[in-house]
Order: sequence, then structure tokens, then C-alpha cells
Amino acid sequence: MSMDQSRRAFLKRASALSIAGQASSFVLNLAASGEAAAATASDYKALVCVFFYGGNDYANTLPPYDNARHAFYTSQRPGFALTQAALQPTLLNPTTPLPGGAQYALAPGLASLMPIFNSGRMAVMLNVGTLVQPTTKAQYQARSVLLPPKLLSHNDQQSYWQASSPEGAATGWGGRIGDFLQSGNGNASLTCINPSGNAVFLTGRAAVQYAVSTTGPIALNSRTNLNGSTAAATMLRQLIANPGGKHDFQVAISDIGKRALELQSLVANALAIAPTTRTPFPAAVDASSSLGAQLQLVAKLISVSQELGVKRQVFFVSTGRFDMHDGLGALHPVLMQNASNAIRAFYDTTVELGVANKVTTFTASDFGRALTANNDGTDHGWGSMHFVVGGAVNGGRYYGVNPTLANNGPDDIGQGRLIPTMSVDQYGATLASWFGVSAGDLPTVFPNLRNFAGSALGTNLGFV
Repeated sequence: MSMDQSRRAFLKRASALSIAGQASSFVLNLAASGEAAAATASDYKALVCVFFYGGNDYANTLPPYDNARHAFYTSQRPGFALTQAALQPTLLNPTTPLPGGAQYALAPGLASLMPIFNSGRMAVMLNVGTLVQPTTKAQYQARSVLLPPKLLSHNDQQSYWQASSPEGAATGWGGRIGDFLQSGNGNASLTCINPSGNAVFLTGRAAVQYAVSTTGPIALNSRTNLNGSTAAATMLRQLIANPGGKHDFQVAISDIGKRALELQSLVANALAIAPTTRTPFPAAVDASSSLGAQLQLVAKLISVSQELGVKRQVFFVSTGRFDMHDGLGALHPVLMQNASNAIRAFYDTTVELGVANKVTTFTASDFGRALTANNDGTDHGWGSMHFVVGGAVNGGRYYGVNPTLANNGPDDIGQGRLIPTMSVDQYGATLASWFGVSAGDLPTVFPNLRNFAGSALGTNLGFV
């Protein structure tokens, strides 16, 4: 790599890195590109990705309910299968029944989402997963089609879900969506926002995710010992604004730091006048999760979108502990209830704010898991079930192809590990189309999308 290439690569990475003190004096994830002019879009829209790290178990998230399939499901995981009696209150009655009398219920922990589904504002995605092109079991076994690299690997499948590329990907599809739409925002740095840390999903070629905490923008840390000193903060701004050198690295870091300080003030001032909402966000059932707090912050940021001068925003929130090789029967219900409560409170808040039709929330995860039990847990899988929630969702129904429930059946690679029939590209492209990405730009955001143009589902699934 040449010196110029190294310098350009450094500058690109520097725009996404924090300027750190002893622990975390700053968190500065800002785009280095100049801000766009005044926003020109006539409306506001937000996409919110809820990522379940670890690989969510599909069979105990959307358990089969009809007698034959439920009996087989129970036979494959006798220690922690959910009973029909437990599932009866969350039995789904879609507007279009599935063929063959197949029925599903939500996990009991997801009960708070039932009213959203019944009102037609939640859709259930059947058998979604990472694919390069449509893949049958025969093709998988013969390796006659391209497959996602390193299947069943956490890091690589997390990356492939978020970026269409294995671990080490430079951009994700949320960030690439931001690339096309950030020019319509008055402040491009607020296009992609992450209150859960850092994820390749929100990194674009130009768009760079802005990291915030669950309480808002991250300001100077107490460890800097400024003790609230206005004079010290002013001096710091002067040092950042006048780095005392002309080297490209110094100039770039100075620009990033200056913009970070200004952005922190802008966001903090906007949140200070955010409208008070009545919808409660319940305390986390899973004490290790901040998902509810993350979504509450997202709702506040959406409520002040006009003050922030933004028309299109992509958010990423996440929660973990889904890699349950054991203890699934005890832990999974807790995680489901925690996720359900958080998503329900967020949706209700968007209704209260009058923006439910403008905000679409969708779930994602590394992969699904095996149907068959491994003691009291499950091993890594492939396809899974997911949900889309929002006022613009054509819900109350299933989308995709209902898989055959089996062990080494026609739709799985063994132990009930589903071969996806809905690709992440199709799932994401449908969301991106609603968001405003043009048909001509979709292949840039989703590089495998062309491979699904002739598939039974097509490239727009119609759920939003």
C-alpha cells in the first residue's frame, strides 16, 4: 500500500474513532465529509434495527402450534418445548392462513406484541437468513451455488447480516442506505445513530455512525478533571480548532474533534426540549440488557428530529445473551419478555408522538439455531424468524415460505437448521425502498439483490 493510500485509509478510520482519555473522555463517531445544505425531503422516516447478538432460537420464538407440527417440535426438544396450553393465549390468527393448516404462536414472553400484530402493524418474516443466491438443499449439498462464507460462525454471520460480507467488512447496509439519503439532512452526522456501541451495520462509504449513550450524547468525561470549568472547555475547543500544525492527520483530527464538540451541544440542547411522553418503558427483565433504555433514547431523538434538521435516520440498537448452548428453557423466556416490552413501549411511544407511520422497527440476529436440543440448549443454525413493527407495516400476516419442520428434512441441513428462503438482501431492500432508496440504487446497498430478481418472492416483499 502506498503512503497516500495509507494516509487516506487512516483518515477514513479516524473519522469513525473516538478521541480517548484515560478511560473514555470522548466518543466521537462522526462523518468527516462536509454537512449538507438545508434538508429538502418533505417528510421524516426512521429505520430501527434491533439486533439479537448470539443467534436467536427460532423455534421457541415462533413455536408451531397445530397438533402435528407441535408434536414433532416437542419430540425434538422435550426438556424446553413450550406446551400448547402455554401458547394458546399467543396463537396468531393471520389475515391469510398458512397452507396445510400450519399454525404458529408467539413465545409467551412476546405477549405484549400481540395487540400490534392483531391491529395489522406487525408482520412475521418466515425463514430469513444470509444468502448469496437462492439455495436449495440439493444445491447446498453439492456446493453448486455460492454460499455465505463461514456459515454458523458468530462473527462472520453477524457481519454478513449487517454488511453482506464476512468479518472485516468496511461498510454495512444501514450505512450504505445513509450514503444515499444523508444529503437530505441538514446535519449529515445525525443520519446513522448507534446508542449500543459500534456496529458495521451503520458504517457507510461517506456516512459514519454517531455513537451516543442511553442518556444522550457523550460529552467530556469526569476523568478529564475539567470539573465543569467553562474556561477549560473553551481552551480545549481552541486547542482542537487550532492544532498548531499543517499535517493532514492533525487537520483531520482537529476537524473531527471540533465537529464532535459542536454536535454534542446541538444534540444535548435538542433533547433538553424533547416532549414528555406518558408511555412507560418497563424496567429490564434481563438486568444485563439496556435495550429498553436504548429505544427510549431513540424515541427522544426522533421526537426532536425537526430541531436537529434531519429527515432520514437509521438507528441500531442491540441486546445479547442469545448464544444458548445450555439453559435455553430458563433464559430465553426472559430475553423474549425483555425484547417484547422494549419494542412495545417504543412502538406505543411513536403512536403517542404521532410518528408511528414514519418509524419502522425490524429484528435481526446472527442466525437461527438448530431445532433439535443439545441437552438443555441448541447449537448454531442458519435461517430464523423475524418481526417488523410500525404504523406503515402491512401486518397481521406472515411473509415468506413456511419451512418444513423436520430433522434433516427438505428445508434444513440437519438437526432442523433451516436453509433460508428469504434473504437478508430481500428483507433489507424492502425496508430500504420504503425509506426512499431508489430501485436503481438498491443493488449498491445490497450487492446480492440481483440474484433474487427471478425468485418466487422477488426483491420487494411488500410488508411495508
